[in-house]
Amino acid sequence: MMLTVIIVLISTAVLGLIYMYIESRMLITRRYSIDIGLKESIRAVHISDIHKKKYPHDWQRLVTRVKALDPDVIFITGDLVSRSEREFACKGVLIKRLSELCPVYLCKGNHELDLPSDCMNKLRQEIVQNGGILLENEKAVFRKGDTAVNIWGADLRRSVYRDKKGGFSGLYRYTADDLTSELGIPDSGVNILLAHTPFFLDSYTGWGADIVLSGHVHGGIVWTPFGGLLSPERNFFPKYDKGLYQSGSTKMILSAGIGKIRLFDPPEVILLDIK
Repeated sequence: MMLTVIIVLISTAVLGLIYMYIESRMLITRRYSIDIGLKESIRAVHISDIHKKKYPHDWQRLVTRVKALDPDVIFITGDLVSRSEREFACKGVLIKRLSELCPVYLCKGNHELDLPSDCMNKLRQEIVQNGGILLENEKAVFRKGDTAVNIWGADLRRSVYRDKKGGFSGLYRYTADDLTSELGIPDSGVNILLAHTPFFLDSYTGWGADIVLSGHVHGGIVWTPFGGLLSPERNFFPKYDKGLYQSGSTKMILSAGIGKIRLFDPPEVILLDIK
Protein backbone atom coordinates (compact mmCIF):
# COMPACT_ATOMS: atom_id res chain seq x y z
CA MET A 1 0.00 0.00 0.00
CA MET A 2 2.72 2.46 0.96
CA LEU A 3 4.68 1.58 -2.18
CA THR A 4 1.61 2.28 -4.31
CA VAL A 5 1.15 5.69 -2.72
CA ILE A 6 4.82 6.54 -3.31
CA ILE A 7 4.58 5.46 -6.96
CA VAL A 8 1.44 7.56 -7.47
CA LEU A 9 3.04 10.63 -5.87
CA ILE A 10 6.23 10.28 -7.90
CA SER A 11 4.26 9.73 -11.11
CA THR A 12 2.08 12.77 -10.39
CA ALA A 13 5.13 14.93 -9.70
CA VAL A 14 6.83 13.78 -12.92
CA LEU A 15 3.71 14.41 -14.98
CA GLY A 16 3.36 17.83 -13.33
CA LEU A 17 6.93 18.76 -14.26
CA ILE A 18 6.39 17.57 -17.83
CA TYR A 19 3.23 19.64 -18.10
CA MET A 20 4.96 22.72 -16.65
CA TYR A 21 7.68 22.37 -19.28
CA ILE A 22 5.11 22.06 -22.06
CA GLU A 23 3.10 25.00 -20.71
CA SER A 24 6.20 27.19 -20.48
CA ARG A 25 6.56 26.79 -24.25
CA MET A 26 3.01 27.93 -24.93
CA LEU A 27 2.16 31.47 -25.99
CA ILE A 28 -1.52 32.36 -26.01
CA THR A 29 -3.26 35.57 -27.08
CA ARG A 30 -5.96 37.13 -24.92
CA ARG A 31 -8.18 39.71 -26.58
CA TYR A 32 -9.96 42.66 -24.98
CA SER A 33 -11.90 45.62 -26.32
CA ILE A 34 -12.50 48.93 -24.55
CA ASP A 35 -14.76 51.62 -25.98
CA ILE A 36 -13.87 55.11 -24.80
CA GLY A 37 -15.13 57.06 -27.79
CA LEU A 38 -11.96 57.59 -29.81
CA LYS A 39 -12.33 59.07 -33.28
CA GLU A 40 -10.20 56.26 -34.64
CA SER A 41 -9.60 52.87 -33.01
CA ILE A 42 -6.13 51.99 -31.73
CA ARG A 43 -4.92 48.40 -31.72
CA ALA A 44 -2.42 47.78 -28.93
CA VAL A 45 -0.33 44.78 -27.93
CA HIS A 46 0.42 44.49 -24.22
CA ILE A 47 3.41 42.43 -23.03
CA SER A 48 4.65 42.11 -19.46
CA ASP A 49 7.07 40.30 -17.17
CA ILE A 50 9.46 38.73 -19.64
CA HIS A 51 12.17 38.30 -16.99
CA LYS A 52 14.74 35.71 -18.17
CA LYS A 53 12.48 34.17 -20.76
CA LYS A 54 14.05 33.98 -24.22
CA TYR A 55 12.88 32.77 -27.61
CA PRO A 56 15.40 31.38 -30.11
CA HIS A 57 16.36 32.99 -33.39
CA ASP A 58 16.25 36.54 -32.06
CA TRP A 59 12.80 36.25 -30.48
CA GLN A 60 11.28 35.04 -33.73
CA ARG A 61 8.22 33.33 -32.25
CA LEU A 62 7.21 36.30 -30.11
CA VAL A 63 7.87 38.84 -32.86
CA THR A 64 5.92 36.74 -35.38
CA ARG A 65 2.96 36.55 -33.01
CA VAL A 66 2.96 40.30 -32.38
CA LYS A 67 3.33 41.09 -36.07
CA ALA A 68 0.35 38.89 -36.92
CA LEU A 69 -1.78 40.94 -34.52
CA ASP A 70 -0.99 44.06 -36.60
CA PRO A 71 -0.68 46.53 -33.68
CA ASP A 72 -0.52 50.31 -33.92
CA VAL A 73 1.41 50.46 -30.64
CA ILE A 74 3.09 48.08 -28.19
CA PHE A 75 3.20 48.46 -24.41
CA ILE A 76 5.63 46.60 -22.12
CA THR A 77 4.65 47.05 -18.47
CA GLY A 78 7.80 46.25 -16.54
CA ASP A 79 10.11 43.40 -15.61
CA LEU A 80 11.58 43.25 -19.08
CA VAL A 81 14.54 41.78 -17.19
CA SER A 82 15.18 40.06 -13.87
CA ARG A 83 17.13 41.80 -11.12
CA SER A 84 20.00 39.29 -11.37
CA GLU A 85 20.67 40.00 -15.06
CA ARG A 86 23.66 42.11 -16.01
CA GLU A 87 23.76 41.83 -19.81
CA PHE A 88 20.88 43.25 -21.82
CA ALA A 89 21.88 42.99 -25.48
CA CYS A 90 19.36 40.18 -25.99
CA LYS A 91 16.53 42.41 -24.76
CA GLY A 92 17.87 45.17 -27.00
CA VAL A 93 17.35 42.85 -29.97
CA LEU A 94 13.74 42.29 -28.91
CA ILE A 95 13.07 46.02 -28.55
CA LYS A 96 14.63 46.67 -31.96
CA ARG A 97 12.52 44.03 -33.69
CA LEU A 98 9.31 45.20 -32.03
CA SER A 99 10.12 48.86 -32.75
CA GLU A 100 10.38 48.00 -36.42
CA LEU A 101 6.69 47.07 -36.28
CA CYS A 102 5.36 50.15 -34.44
CA PRO A 103 6.17 52.42 -31.45
CA VAL A 104 7.08 50.59 -28.24
CA TYR A 105 6.45 52.22 -24.84
CA LEU A 106 7.79 50.75 -21.59
CA CYS A 107 7.60 51.40 -17.86
CA LYS A 108 9.75 50.00 -15.07
CA GLY A 109 8.85 47.03 -12.91
CA ASN A 110 10.16 46.12 -9.48
CA HIS A 111 13.06 44.18 -11.01
CA GLU A 112 14.24 47.25 -12.89
CA LEU A 113 13.95 49.26 -9.67
CA ASP A 114 16.21 46.68 -7.98
CA LEU A 115 18.98 46.96 -10.57
CA PRO A 116 22.19 48.77 -9.55
CA SER A 117 22.31 52.21 -11.14
CA ASP A 118 25.04 51.27 -13.62
CA CYS A 119 23.02 48.27 -14.78
CA MET A 120 19.87 50.36 -15.10
CA ASN A 121 21.85 52.83 -17.19
CA LYS A 122 22.99 49.99 -19.43
CA LEU A 123 19.43 48.70 -19.82
CA ARG A 124 18.12 52.19 -20.50
CA GLN A 125 20.74 52.59 -23.22
CA GLU A 126 19.75 49.30 -24.85
CA ILE A 127 16.10 50.31 -24.87
CA VAL A 128 16.63 53.80 -26.25
CA GLN A 129 19.26 52.86 -28.84
CA ASN A 130 16.97 50.18 -30.22
CA GLY A 131 13.97 52.46 -30.61
CA GLY A 132 12.04 51.86 -27.39
CA ILE A 133 10.45 54.69 -25.40
CA LEU A 134 11.06 54.18 -21.68
CA LEU A 135 8.74 56.38 -19.63
CA GLU A 136 10.22 56.99 -16.17
CA ASN A 137 7.52 59.05 -14.46
CA GLU A 138 7.02 60.68 -17.84
CA LYS A 139 4.37 61.25 -20.49
CA ALA A 140 4.40 60.75 -24.23
CA VAL A 141 1.70 61.37 -26.82
CA PHE A 142 0.80 58.64 -29.28
CA ARG A 143 -0.96 59.68 -32.47
CA LYS A 144 -2.82 57.74 -35.10
CA GLY A 145 -4.33 59.94 -37.75
CA ASP A 146 -6.41 62.59 -36.01
CA THR A 147 -6.52 60.60 -32.77
CA ALA A 148 -4.08 61.31 -29.92
CA VAL A 149 -3.78 59.63 -26.53
CA ASN A 150 -1.52 60.41 -23.58
CA ILE A 151 0.77 57.57 -22.47
CA TRP A 152 2.10 57.80 -18.91
CA GLY A 153 4.75 55.54 -17.42
CA ALA A 154 4.88 55.32 -13.61
CA ASP A 155 8.06 54.21 -11.84
CA LEU A 156 6.18 53.79 -8.56
CA ARG A 157 8.64 53.10 -5.72
CA ARG A 158 10.66 50.15 -4.51
CA SER A 159 8.92 50.46 -1.13
CA VAL A 160 5.60 49.34 -2.65
CA TYR A 161 7.20 45.97 -3.43
CA ARG A 162 9.69 45.36 -0.59
CA ASP A 163 10.39 46.79 2.83
CA LYS A 164 13.84 48.00 3.91
CA LYS A 165 14.81 44.48 4.96
CA GLY A 166 13.74 42.99 1.66
CA GLY A 167 10.54 41.53 3.13
CA PHE A 168 6.89 42.15 2.44
CA SER A 169 5.56 43.69 5.66
CA GLY A 170 4.47 47.30 5.98
CA LEU A 171 4.69 48.01 2.27
CA TYR A 172 4.05 51.56 1.12
CA ARG A 173 0.52 52.26 -0.07
CA TYR A 174 0.82 54.32 -3.23
CA THR A 175 -1.83 57.05 -3.49
CA ALA A 176 -3.39 59.23 -6.15
CA ASP A 177 -1.52 62.16 -4.60
CA ASP A 178 1.75 60.27 -5.09
CA LEU A 179 0.96 59.90 -8.77
CA THR A 180 0.13 63.59 -9.04
CA SER A 181 3.37 64.48 -7.27
CA GLU A 182 5.53 62.24 -9.46
CA LEU A 183 3.70 62.39 -12.79
CA GLY A 184 1.68 65.58 -12.65
CA ILE A 185 -2.01 66.12 -13.29
CA PRO A 186 -3.39 64.06 -16.19
CA ASP A 187 -4.09 66.03 -19.33
CA SER A 188 -7.42 66.41 -21.06
CA GLY A 189 -8.21 63.65 -23.50
CA VAL A 190 -7.52 59.96 -23.05
CA ASN A 191 -4.88 58.97 -20.48
CA ILE A 192 -3.32 55.50 -20.56
CA LEU A 193 -1.22 54.64 -17.52
CA LEU A 194 1.52 52.00 -17.58
CA ALA A 195 1.97 50.93 -13.95
CA HIS A 196 3.64 47.62 -13.15
CA THR A 197 1.63 46.58 -10.10
CA PRO A 198 -2.18 46.41 -10.25
CA PHE A 199 -2.70 46.68 -6.51
CA PHE A 200 -3.23 50.46 -6.55
CA LEU A 201 -6.10 50.50 -9.03
CA ASP A 202 -8.18 52.78 -6.79
CA SER A 203 -5.26 55.23 -6.68
CA TYR A 204 -4.89 55.11 -10.46
CA THR A 205 -8.61 55.85 -10.71
CA GLY A 206 -8.34 58.75 -8.26
CA TRP A 207 -5.48 60.18 -10.29
CA GLY A 208 -7.55 60.14 -13.47
CA ALA A 209 -6.39 57.23 -15.63
CA ASP A 210 -8.85 56.07 -18.27
CA ILE A 211 -6.99 52.83 -18.98
CA VAL A 212 -4.34 51.13 -16.82
CA LEU A 213 -2.02 48.41 -18.11
CA SER A 214 -0.26 46.30 -15.47
CA GLY A 215 1.54 43.01 -14.86
CA HIS A 216 3.60 41.86 -11.86
CA VAL A 217 1.29 39.14 -10.51
CA HIS A 218 2.11 36.47 -13.14
CA GLY A 219 -1.51 35.39 -13.12
CA GLY A 220 -1.14 34.23 -9.53
CA ILE A 221 1.60 31.76 -10.56
CA VAL A 222 -0.76 28.78 -10.23
CA TRP A 223 -4.26 29.12 -11.66
CA THR A 224 -6.98 27.46 -9.60
CA PRO A 225 -10.79 27.31 -9.81
CA PHE A 226 -10.72 30.19 -7.30
CA GLY A 227 -8.30 32.37 -9.27
CA GLY A 228 -4.56 32.93 -9.02
CA LEU A 229 -2.96 31.25 -6.02
CA LEU A 230 -0.14 33.58 -4.97
CA SER A 231 1.10 37.12 -5.51
CA PRO A 232 4.79 38.10 -5.57
CA GLU A 233 4.19 39.59 -2.11
CA ARG A 234 3.39 36.04 -0.88
CA ASN A 235 -0.31 36.78 -0.45
CA PHE A 236 -2.70 33.96 -1.26
CA PHE A 237 -5.51 34.54 -3.77
CA PRO A 238 -4.64 38.17 -4.58
CA LYS A 239 -7.44 40.57 -5.42
CA TYR A 240 -6.06 41.01 -8.92
CA ASP A 241 -4.43 38.18 -10.87
CA LYS A 242 -5.14 38.62 -14.60
CA GLY A 243 -7.82 39.96 -16.89
CA LEU A 244 -10.05 43.03 -17.10
CA TYR A 245 -10.98 45.03 -14.00
CA GLN A 246 -12.86 48.27 -13.47
CA SER A 247 -12.79 50.92 -10.75
CA GLY A 248 -15.09 53.86 -11.35
CA SER A 249 -14.57 54.87 -14.96
CA THR A 250 -11.05 53.37 -15.06
CA LYS A 251 -10.50 50.05 -16.80
CA MET A 252 -7.39 47.97 -16.05
CA ILE A 253 -5.95 45.20 -18.22
CA LEU A 254 -3.71 42.94 -16.14
CA SER A 255 -1.35 40.65 -18.04
CA ALA A 256 -0.26 37.27 -16.69
CA GLY A 257 3.06 37.91 -18.41
CA ILE A 258 5.46 35.66 -20.25
CA GLY A 259 8.30 34.68 -17.92
CA LYS A 260 8.68 32.92 -14.56
CA ILE A 261 7.56 29.46 -13.47
CA ARG A 262 3.79 28.89 -13.65
CA LEU A 263 1.13 26.17 -13.66
CA PHE A 264 -2.21 26.14 -15.53
CA ASP A 265 -1.34 29.75 -16.37
CA PRO A 266 0.28 29.88 -19.82
CA PRO A 267 2.42 32.80 -21.01
CA GLU A 268 0.33 35.35 -22.83
CA VAL A 269 0.32 38.31 -25.18
CA ILE A 270 -2.64 40.68 -24.92
CA LEU A 271 -4.37 42.29 -27.86
CA LEU A 272 -6.33 45.37 -26.83
CA ASP A 273 -8.63 47.23 -29.22
CA ILE A 274 -9.27 50.73 -27.90
CA LYS A 275 -12.32 52.05 -29.71
